[in-house]
Amino acid sequence: MSSIFRQVRAMLRANLLGLRRRLAISVSMMLSVALVVCVLAGFLAMAAGFERTLAGTGSASVAVILGGGSNREAGSDIPAEALRGILALGGEIGVVRDTGGQLVASREVIGTTEVAAGDGAHAATLALRGMDLSGPDLRDGVALVAGRMFTPGTRELVVGLGLARQGPGGAIGGKVRLGALDWTVVGQFAAGGSAFESEVWADLDAVRAAFDRQGEVQSLRLRLAGPEAIGTLRAALGTVTATPLVVVSEAELYAGQSGRTADLIRLFGWPLALLMAVGATAGALNTMMSSVADRRVEIATLRALGFSRMAAFLATWIEASLLALIGVGIGIALSWLLFNGWQASTLGANNARMGFQLMVTGEVMAKASLLGLATGLIGGALPAIAATRLPLTAALKAGA
Repeated sequence: MSSIFRQVRAMLRANLLGLRRRLAISVSMMLSVALVVCVLAGFLAMAAGFERTLAGTGSASVAVILGGGSNREAGSDIPAEALRGILALGGEIGVVRDTGGQLVASREVIGTTEVAAGDGAHAATLALRGMDLSGPDLRDGVALVAGRMFTPGTRELVVGLGLARQGPGGAIGGKVRLGALDWTVVGQFAAGGSAFESEVWADLDAVRAAFDRQGEVQSLRLRLAGPEAIGTLRAALGTVTATPLVVVSEAELYAGQSGRTADLIRLFGWPLALLMAVGATAGALNTMMSSVADRRVEIATLRALGFSRMAAFLATWIEASLLALIGVGIGIALSWLLFNGWQASTLGANNARMGFQLMVTGEVMAKASLLGLATGLIGGALPAIAATRLPLTAALKAGA
């Protein structure tokens, strides 16, 4: 074993010292691997950032009631009769009440609307949420950072900070045309980078009047006594109406939406990265075959001196692995510099634009690195085998 180790070390040293003669093709192999790592890391960072944004949205201590058997606000409708029955519930139902004994609740509707950019760019699709005045207080981690909250009955808007930074018309005092009417921005709120920051909030009655949705309620938010109280609430709702109602925690609602979109991003990212990995593997194969051909006389001489086939195989394969490892390092460094913290947006919850930050996490780097290393290992395997099968006599004659 020690003899093979010394042989491998000697052959690997010769291989690495000869890289200067093959510098261009060796660099191309490293850059090919780096490109594969960058592409996969970019898609995975996008999925991770999107999931992080939605996973950080919502609270387990807030219940969301949806109607019509839907598990999404966009397809929900709570009939007026069912709504009255819920708000009139007495006794212990696991929901916090105010000093007057009324449920701490917010009736809400949400829809998408377009707002034109002032610079002539394409109109942006925004999520406009109409809510009761208690709605903002039901959202944990939300804080008003500028201006004030909307006044009930008026066409006033409070804009999420993430949206205000990216979208048009987010400045305090600015006029925004939504539908056929002008609205005034009176405040901006922060929500720790969650999906809430991609919404625009307004008074429920004002939204319903402006978009001809009188009497409509898509969701009802309730403050629970604790996360475990949601079971008590579900049991109580079963006695209110025959209308199918879905009760989920706010955290569950957004987590379910994040999984679908993140899976779609990965569905596009992995095939593209694998296709590029095939090309990079071909590049690694070409690089290492050129390396073997360039050193055929050296390899044949060492073999004639008693070096084993295993030593030739391992030395060539380790060289390919080292080049791939350098490529992985370059790719990870570029991914971190280019993608981490980069602002992006996509269609999120309720089919409206949602802003989020790409996140190059440890898991993202590990998966991208494994694909890059696999590219080098697979691409270097065949040339390594070729090095063990090199005809000694022919190689020595060619070098004579």
